[in-house]
Amino acid sequence: MEKDQRLGSSFLALSLLVFLLPALLVSTFWLLNTNQGNYQQFLAKTKIDYQSRLASTPVRLYQALPNSTGSVSFEVGVADARPVIIRQYLERYRSPLADYADHFFQISQKYDLDYRLLVAIAQQESNLGKKVPDNTHNAWGWGIHSRGTLGFSSWEEGIETVARGLRENYLNRGFVDLEQIAARYAPPSKESWAFGVGQFMKEME
Repeated sequence: MEKDQRLGSSFLALSLLVFLLPALLVSTFWLLNTNQGNYQQFLAKTKIDYQSRLASTPVRLYQALPNSTGSVSFEVGVADARPVIIRQYLERYRSPLADYADHFFQISQKYDLDYRLLVAIAQQESNLGKKVPDNTHNAWGWGIHSRGTLGFSSWEEGIETVARGLRENYLNRGFVDLEQIAARYAPPSKESWAFGVGQFMKEME
């Protein structure tokens, strides 16, 4: 009797195994196929979204001004976004230079300067043009000497003159990071000048 019971139990276990194993295999196969299909759909959607972004957003590589640590940095950015960043920054501080955002960008491109540099220097020197000698259009403290401050006929002339001067008298002569520029641009306060300009540039990233 005991032997028959053992045989019966073994037969029952074998029967359950025979019926359950195929069901388990089928369920596992179905789950794998379902997840694989979902994963493939996810990859396809991601690829489409990524390609559409590339098509609608041209990415350009441009050289930035060497950073304040002395190493040359390169940035990837959308060209059309940079003048908007300049304008928003100037408007946020209620600068009289806000209408010249596009000119800032164009002149920076012309002289191969970081698009933020001229604006950051103007912030450091004159609170973005709000504290300048009357009728000078000089927001950069450019050309200060014992007889007074150099004046420009317009903001456009000031932007162009300072950009050309930075390129020809600084960067082209090896003054390539903010500390080096500050040593010549504002020698009495070179550390604070370089720090301030660097911080203002970061605000426009």
